[in-house]
Amino acid sequence: MRALYRRFEVLVHEIAKFGLVGAFNAVLDIGLFNLLHFGWGVGPLTSKTLATAVAATSSYFMNRHWSFAHRARTSFRREYVLFFVLNAVGLLIALVVLGFTRYVLGLTGPLALNVAANGVGIALGTLWRFYAYKRWVFLPLAADDPTPVEAAITTIV
Repeated sequence: MRALYRRFEVLVHEIAKFGLVGAFNAVLDIGLFNLLHFGWGVGPLTSKTLATAVAATSSYFMNRHWSFAHRARTSFRREYVLFFVLNAVGLLIALVVLGFTRYVLGLTGPLALNVAANGVGIALGTLWRFYAYKRWVFLPLAADDPTPVEAAITTIV
């Protein structure tokens, strides 16, 4: 059992940290969506887009500096642009679910829009994001790259 854990240790830790970051930012996303749409009367798709943009920004920094801190560091511009392009795909997934729920099914209440649309949209988008971040944004270290700790020590010395 221990050998199996060691084989997947990094993946298990990445998933756990990504999950905590995702949970925090899902609450932020849903809270902002509800405030914008139900509190201030902003349209549902605009509310979702704005809420997701704020949550994605928070998510980038939390994932870069915690969930995937052990991975290679490329330029901030490269990571941030890629992160937001890939988040746009996640947002599109959420908007399709939200739009279908609201405009095709005609469901407009808070329960329908939060459970069906936000819940399903965020869940599907999260699966996409985890795969995409690992694949294209937060790259594995090359064999000769220093670890983040080694890099920090080198810059201090």
